[in-house]
Amino acid sequence: MIKLQIIGHLGGDCTTNEVSGRTVINFNVAHSEKYKDAQGNMVDKTTWVRCAYWTDRNSIAQYLKKGQLVYAEGSPEAEAYMNKENQAAATLKMNVFRIQLLGAKNENQAGSTQQNSSYQSSNNSSNVSQPAASQVEEPADDLPF
Repeated sequence: MIKLQIIGHLGGDCTTNEVSGRTVINFNVAHSEKYKDAQGNMVDKTTWVRCAYWTDRNSIAQYLKKGQLVYAEGSPEAEAYMNKENQAAATLKMNVFRIQLLGAKNENQAGSTQQNSSYQSSNNSSNVSQPAASQVEEPADDLPF
């Protein structure tokens, strides 16, 4: 099993569609990092992940708004395509099986009752658990590469 985990902000409001009696919630997550390159210059790098969350209930969709900080995990997929300049390009996609809201999209947002709520599909099935107030643990960074 290959699993992708991402913490980032939504690049726009989610969209929902009905497909064969199930709801798919589509959203884009941006993960940004800053680092110094070999020449000592600061580099800002943003990685975008296109996400699809299949469910029978779409109650989380109302909270997936632009700027919202989320944790999502699922199975990754790369998709190759030809861009506008007719050059080969690729995009990173994820079939989400767990999503967790990590607070309001900004400190001044009032009325967000779903802070730190988790939604999960069991074995990629249509069941979604009730929101639970739990914190995301950072994954151990003990990979050899």
